[in-house]
Amino acid sequence: MGTMKERLREVQLYRGQIPSPGAPTVAWRQDRVRFWEAIARGVKTDVAAQEAGVSSPVGYRWFRHAGGVNPCLPPTVSGRYLSFSEREDIALLKAQGLGVRAIARRVNRHPSTISRELRRNASTRTWKLEYKPSIAQWHAERRARRPKVAKLVENDRLREYVQDRLAGAVCAPDGRELGPDVVVRKGRGKPHRKDRPWTTAWSPEQIANRLKVDFPDDESMRISHEAIYQALYVESRGALKRELVACLRTGRALRVPRGRAKAKAWAHVTPEVMISERPAEADDRAVPGHWEGDLLIGLERSAIGTLVERTTRFTMLVHLPREAGYRHKNTPKNGPALAGYGAVTMKNALASTMTTLPDQLLRSLTWDRGKELSAHAEFTVDTDVPVYFADPHSPWQRGTNENTNGLLRQYFPKGTDLARWDADEIEAVAAALNGRPRKILGWRTPAEALDDHLRSLQQAGVASID
Repeated sequence: MGTMKERLREVQLYRGQIPSPGAPTVAWRQDRVRFWEAIARGVKTDVAAQEAGVSSPVGYRWFRHAGGVNPCLPPTVSGRYLSFSEREDIALLKAQGLGVRAIARRVNRHPSTISRELRRNASTRTWKLEYKPSIAQWHAERRARRPKVAKLVENDRLREYVQDRLAGAVCAPDGRELGPDVVVRKGRGKPHRKDRPWTTAWSPEQIANRLKVDFPDDESMRISHEAIYQALYVESRGALKRELVACLRTGRALRVPRGRAKAKAWAHVTPEVMISERPAEADDRAVPGHWEGDLLIGLERSAIGTLVERTTRFTMLVHLPREAGYRHKNTPKNGPALAGYGAVTMKNALASTMTTLPDQLLRSLTWDRGKELSAHAEFTVDTDVPVYFADPHSPWQRGTNENTNGLLRQYFPKGTDLARWDADEIEAVAAALNGRPRKILGWRTPAEALDDHLRSLQQAGVASID
């Protein structure tokens, strides 16, 4: 027994300390290749994990350890290495009691290859050496990864230059460091309305190109901007601290794959529903019934929908209470939208509000490009009101609504919880706004202008019957 333990100890020292394999899969490499191919297409991490055949936590761990950077693994290894099928044959022959040379003759490999395989890749989690093909394959794949030593690790002078341009303090003329006292954020996303440290914050591209200016004759002081990004994001590089990503302008702790960056943020906006397709009669405001809409956003994802008729400036407010189960920053991941203005909730609330109007006042609705109205096709089917979306970064195309939202901020200031107001209270605010005389209406109120229009429609209907 003592001899066996000594032998086991020698093997452990020979192989070095290894991490726990957990539950190594047979297709270790193929799983990761499928995972990163899905990430490159722009899908979410949990979907990519599902395509690779692994659990979501495993997929998130792969993504986090790589910093969001594709390791570009080849799908197969060279034929000079043992394959998984060969390892299965070795395990089967070894279980039959064959020696190393006999196994080598059967699998057509050199005896030293078989001896090294049985010694290196056997499982040593128990007191005796056990050779299992799946674990042996995992050991071999793990050992085959030999990342190059990062340039910033080898060159101290270059690392100090890069680090100083990234994270150097902003100082006053007297040398005093300026900026707020903050704790460096380690979250996954970029900081939102929080103080960030004041640093020199050169971008990696600026650093890489400035090196050629500052050190024109020193070829050792050269590095690409991509190498700086990978030194920040990839844990295995170890050249720069991950905390330094806070000095990047985005502040993201994980890199965004190109496929996701290219994904359309407004996939629900198609050419058929652009504002350029809206009827011309909506532009000159001669015919009432064309509406503009948007959301007033408040604290903790509270919101109120706003609707303004372009001709009469008549305003309607949409009550959007939070749904049951909502807890700020504690809602289930990938669960239903409970904030009150999810696509389905918004569609239903908007439809129930607008269908209280006569059909003559339901000609079109122009919205900004928010995802809350991504169910616009279903809304149009339910109400027979076509929806059009404004161009990006063009608030003047919905100028009436933007102006009205500014007036409503008197009642619903920014940074306040809008969910505390019930439907009757926001309807009272709408009534107050519709009761104000407007210069553009000849000092009539929006309510009076709308009433005059409805009366004219009624009289025209009576005349046509006569």
